[in-house]
Amino acid sequence: MDHASGIAAGILADRLIKDPQRYHPVALFGQYALWWERRLYRDNKVAGAVFAAACVLPPTLVVAGVAKRAPRLATAVALWAALGGTSLERTGMRMAQALESGDEDAARGWVPWLCSRDPELLDAPGMARAAVESVAENTSDAAIAPLVWAAVAGAPGVVAHRCVNTLDAMVGYRNERYRNFGWAAAKLDDAMAWVPARLTAVVHTGFAALHGRGGAALRAWRDDAPSHPSPNAGPVEATAAAHGVEKRPYLGEGPAPTVQTVREAVRLSRWTQLAVGAIAYVFKSTSSQVLKG
Repeated sequence: MDHASGIAAGILADRLIKDPQRYHPVALFGQYALWWERRLYRDNKVAGAVFAAACVLPPTLVVAGVAKRAPRLATAVALWAALGGTSLERTGMRMAQALESGDEDAARGWVPWLCSRDPELLDAPGMARAAVESVAENTSDAAIAPLVWAAVAGAPGVVAHRCVNTLDAMVGYRNERYRNFGWAAAKLDDAMAWVPARLTAVVHTGFAALHGRGGAALRAWRDDAPSHPSPNAGPVEATAAAHGVEKRPYLGEGPAPTVQTVREAVRLSRWTQLAVGAIAYVFKSTSSQVLKG
């Protein structure tokens, strides 16, 4: 039960303890990764693979050593540092409030917190659309994936995923500099996000079924998700679209997103996180009891 109670404590800590403005573990890891990039960068995939290993393995092994002595504490702290679901919800609601009040300048200030799009190129409907798309995708990356890896591999799994996901955000872009060097980080992130993304899509579909839209969610997953450029964001965003909280040209049906849609996207994110948190707790608790005999 140590790991299971650690999962519960980590979820609670993410809800109650705000992220520090300075010295956040993820930010410190980013500085560590930049240090390695300056020393290892070469325009080839082998250098990128070495870079990924140098960045991910040491923190994961250190946490694995701590977890052997204090599994509950290690899991709770790792999840608190890795989970971004509460921050995502707060940012989404602040975006909705800014749009609702007609303060487009304030809304543009929140865009970089959600996605990498240029806020100066977005009008109010464009910012609403960017918000709902980003809330759906980031729910899987920032909240569901850490919970899945906590259930599967405890604190080391959480840390490994967060390190890989951070590297993908740093070097996984398909631009000229990182096309080869960032390949390993991007592919590893795709692999580690595969199960969490599909679990997110399953939960989205289940909640859609409660409102009579289960069939629409399954159709969007089957027909629209393969057209998405991301193999993992596709199922997540397509099944979110079935709730009416997102509309890309090929994801779901319905009117363009509005302020209310942003609020609905945040609510869907919150309920999805709670559902997967419960699944992770039960899975870890049950597996621990089975292993103990």
